[in-house]
Amino acid sequence: MPPEPLLTVEKINLAIRGNPILRDVSLRVTAGEIVALIGPNGAGKSTLARVALGLIRADSGRVWRKPGARVGYMPQRLVVDDTLPLSVRRFATLGTPASRARVREALAEVGAVHVLDAPVQAISGGEMQRVLLARALLREPELLVLDEPIQGVDLNGQYELYDLISGLRQRRGCGILMVSHELHLVMATTDHVLCLNRHVCCSGHPDHVARDPAYLQLFGLDGARHLAIYHHRHNHRHDLHGAVVEPVESETHG
Repeated sequence: MPPEPLLTVEKINLAIRGNPILRDVSLRVTAGEIVALIGPNGAGKSTLARVALGLIRADSGRVWRKPGARVGYMPQRLVVDDTLPLSVRRFATLGTPASRARVREALAEVGAVHVLDAPVQAISGGEMQRVLLARALLREPELLVLDEPIQGVDLNGQYELYDLISGLRQRRGCGILMVSHELHLVMATTDHVLCLNRHVCCSGHPDHVARDPAYLQLFGLDGARHLAIYHHRHNHRHDLHGAVVEPVESETHG
């Protein structure tokens, strides 16, 4: 019997000021699964994530979230005005009251405990992304929604953050819906890919999407080469519960 979904989005349609943004889009996320939304700029990825969270109302379609499920949301990188004195600890608890000890634990889990008392304006872009992730984790989420989690992060930091996200799924068993345009990094940690360009161009396991004509038309051969990096660097994948699945011979070359 398949696991119960945490989130189901069915046949969503949305237009803004007469401009179609989403057309007949569906997806689902279950516990222990990472689902990635990829697509070009303006494809509707972030809008779809906000529809899934209930922050934007669609014109038609259905959004269902598991009743009582705790949801953690990591928005795209935020910039806090220099005139607003705010420590990382205080920022992390805005809207989610938590003790200093809980904030410290969440920051330690994402590798950013050293900025606990630093001013938000004084930390780096990579540290800010980790703080935003820690803030989402304070809700003890069953579902994490991550919108461009490596925004403004250097290359080494990008790899570290994706490894961290994969580890969170394994330790916590939460479902993750992730928006990203970094194709080769997404494929390293993703169970299911949904390629979006206002409508669903193709979806499925990364191997399937990599060979889909709609994907190749949207991203071209360069995108396919990025996926080849995934095959070379990562010779395993995870099941829905985060366990490593032994590689299939054909997946270890490419």
